[in-house]
Amino acid sequence: MMDLASGSGRPYRSELRERQAAETRHRVIESALRLFSRQGYRATTFAQIAADAGVSVETVQKHGPKTSLLQSAVQLAAFGVEGESDIFATDVGRAILAVRDADEFAALLGELILAVNAPSAGMWMTIAGAARGDEELSAYQSELLSGIRSQVGRVLRYLDERGWLRSDLAFDDLVEAVCVITGPEAYVRFVEFDGKSAEAYQAFVTRMMRETVLNVTR
Repeated sequence: MMDLASGSGRPYRSELRERQAAETRHRVIESALRLFSRQGYRATTFAQIAADAGVSVETVQKHGPKTSLLQSAVQLAAFGVEGESDIFATDVGRAILAVRDADEFAALLGELILAVNAPSAGMWMTIAGAARGDEELSAYQSELLSGIRSQVGRVLRYLDERGWLRSDLAFDDLVEAVCVITGPEAYVRFVEFDGKSAEAYQAFVTRMMRETVLNVTR
């Protein structure tokens, strides 16, 4: 029989509380993502998020402020996890590490970017709209874009080490090209504004990577 007086049951109770806290946070972020995408950042309140998540307003506020919820919602929408700062530690990064040549990378990237942008492009546009006139959100947007550029640079350096990048263009120009080709703005323009299919968008990303960034021999 477990000796409760000795405290041997405490690690289990601690792990249970941590797991419950993590599950609650995930529900809160999922609700924030849903509401931000549906009705915008400014129109969404803590009370609405709490009602959607089935928790108290105080619980939502513990995971705030709203800018923090927005940041976590973007990470969840784009990568399925929040707080991950190393792209090679994500499923996306591990898939990149498994490719065998530049042509395969281009095909994979088209698939991955569609999977990232389809659920998260709405959140990106929410940030862009909310950042106008809001210094805190504007600073966050700049930080987010800088982080994305840094991650793109990491991926391209990995490709460059394998001889898969074009050598006739400056490295920074290649980074900029990838940011433009794979950015959520391009997805919104291509799919939502121009009405083209998700499959056409995926093929576009793959083709542009092969033609403008990679050293692909055909």
